[in-house]
Amino acid sequence: MSDTSTTAPDPEPFRVPDGDLDDLASTLAKTMAEVRQHGVILDRLGSEPAPASAELPPPDGVPAALAASTQVDGPTSVFILALGGEAYAIEIAALSDWVNYLFLPVYGREISTSRPWCEQWHEHPEAVARLHALWLAWQQLTDAEAGLSGPSTWHRDHLDQTLAHLRAPDGPFAACTTSATRPNHRVLATPAPQLGLAA
Repeated sequence: MSDTSTTAPDPEPFRVPDGDLDDLASTLAKTMAEVRQHGVILDRLGSEPAPASAELPPPDGVPAALAASTQVDGPTSVFILALGGEAYAIEIAALSDWVNYLFLPVYGREISTSRPWCEQWHEHPEAVARLHALWLAWQQLTDAEAGLSGPSTWHRDHLDQTLAHLRAPDGPFAACTTSATRPNHRVLATPAPQLGLAA
């Protein structure tokens, strides 16, 4: 009996013009960044919330009253200072990836007395708050739905202001590294809150 099936001929190889390779590489890089971001979101969604009765320690620099108010019914905000316990740990890990692999390589600039930095930025509450707010804005304004001017808006309205405050000589890293060859870390004391003031 003879074989009546027909085999399809091998397809012709497809060649992408050299001028289009940069566009494809850019599109692929953006797609990979979106996949990583979706992984972060899935990690957040997959994390189990702590039981309401569990006492979780607040993150450094967050008042216990604020942390306690967010643990009863869960956080009412995506802002990192409103999170506690495991939710805070997941968020700071995701923020660290963004800071270490995107923010610093692109926007880190040289360390100097006029632009201090601290490798232990996650121990500075103000730095954590500012970087997290910057990251949230980046997620929103680099999304395709933000339109073509989204990244420009992020640079103008968010990045420039954050860098000006974060790396100012009197900013949160004022007592930290001012020379890349001499790493230093110190969290400056903040004014104590005045509780129970008499009228």
